[in-house]
Amino acid sequence: MRSTLMDIAREAGVSAATVDRVLNNRPGVRDRTREIVFNTAKKLGYLATAPSWAGQSSAKIRLDFVLPVGTNTFIRMLHDQLSAQGAARPELDVRVSSIEGFNPDTLARTLHNLHGKTDGVGLIALDHPTVREAIRALSANDIKVVTLATDILHVPRVAYVGIDNRQAGRLAGYVLGRLLGAGQPRKVAMFAGSLSYRGHQEREMGFRHVLAEEFPNLEIVELREMRDDRERAYAEAAALLDRHDDLAGIYNIGAGNQGVARALKERNLERSVVFLGHELTEGTKQLLLDGTMDAVIDQNPRVEAREALNLLEHAVRDLPYEGHPPRLHLILKENIPEV
Repeated sequence: MRSTLMDIAREAGVSAATVDRVLNNRPGVRDRTREIVFNTAKKLGYLATAPSWAGQSSAKIRLDFVLPVGTNTFIRMLHDQLSAQGAARPELDVRVSSIEGFNPDTLARTLHNLHGKTDGVGLIALDHPTVREAIRALSANDIKVVTLATDILHVPRVAYVGIDNRQAGRLAGYVLGRLLGAGQPRKVAMFAGSLSYRGHQEREMGFRHVLAEEFPNLEIVELREMRDDRERAYAEAAALLDRHDDLAGIYNIGAGNQGVARALKERNLERSVVFLGHELTEGTKQLLLDGTMDAVIDQNPRVEAREALNLLEHAVRDLPYEGHPPRLHLILKENIPEV
């Protein structure tokens, strides 16, 4: 009996879809995987000889990045860095897509639509079953995946590229606690982009833990999700400040710092409420300089873009790579670097 695609897939250790793409010369498969499939097909008698194009390498490696759209300045900076660094590397064909930020089904559909078109995918992943299944399907088809800024567990990914978000939350809690002081009971509040991002969950967890451990006098009175939208952030912050006229501190886990700052300034509270957030941008730089924000916990989008491109390219080429992950940076008014 003649061997089948399933026989080749089983022997080569790949999916039947990968075998089909290789034998029909479609993109999205690493050169080494193509070689293994052809050799297996010949060994099993499926092919007498490899086609003339079997040993040819693709001109470029295609990498796709899927990022949420919105008013999140850090995401825009990451988008720009991926595009600029990708354009500077002729061996790569880098494409960056922006999609609705908080709809897991939209993200999952976008990932499924990349099958057969790409060699590697980087994404800011919502921790949701449909997204996890979409990532597993990409991996089953030999498409390499990295997660950016926020991780998702129990999926076959090459790596997570981003800061330790739990550590970031603990750092925020420690700084806030030291600025407010121990002893006297004080009220603080938290804002998040969306707790469907595992990274935001981890920041919340780290923040709560360090307050419970070292600053039990600080009471978290509210946690609000803002969907990384500055207008929604303004509305939520304004309502919060009206409900708690004795609020002492705010930790913003995600985007929307400009909206929170606007609510503080309208009530002349920018110098009395301690305000911490994330990501050094031109906007948060100005808020540090005018005293509205007290500290910013930063991660470098240039480094994240570089690492994501390097990790995916090396994974596609089946080459080792020693990563250099981005680090946490605590930025105050007195040590603002160039943005």
